[in-house]
Amino acid sequence: MTNKYKVLGQLNPAANTQTTLYTVPSSNSAVISSVTVCNQGSTVATFSLAVQVAGATITSKQYINFNTPVPANDTIHMTLGMTLAATDALSANANTTSVSFNVFGSEIY
Repeated sequence: MTNKYKVLGQLNPAANTQTTLYTVPSSNSAVISSVTVCNQGSTVATFSLAVQVAGATITSKQYINFNTPVPANDTIHMTLGMTLAATDALSANANTTSVSFNVFGSEIY
């Protein structure tokens, strides 16, 4: 097996819209080592992350956090070690367009 370490996804989603941040390519698996959530705004923002197994529609059980606050002009760093199978997806949502997401990890071929 070959590992490729890289930026898996970057996103600045529309406000209040759950959006795919990263999808594992078919025939691969992935390890998400870390996620950063950056609030570039001057007020507190909230964000949510969800894991969609095989790209399934989001339900309550898929959230790994929900409406988590991010202070103004601040960043949250999360070390996860999350393993995903082919076609699994990580999606993100924020209550404002001032929040951006970055996902780092490795794809396994």
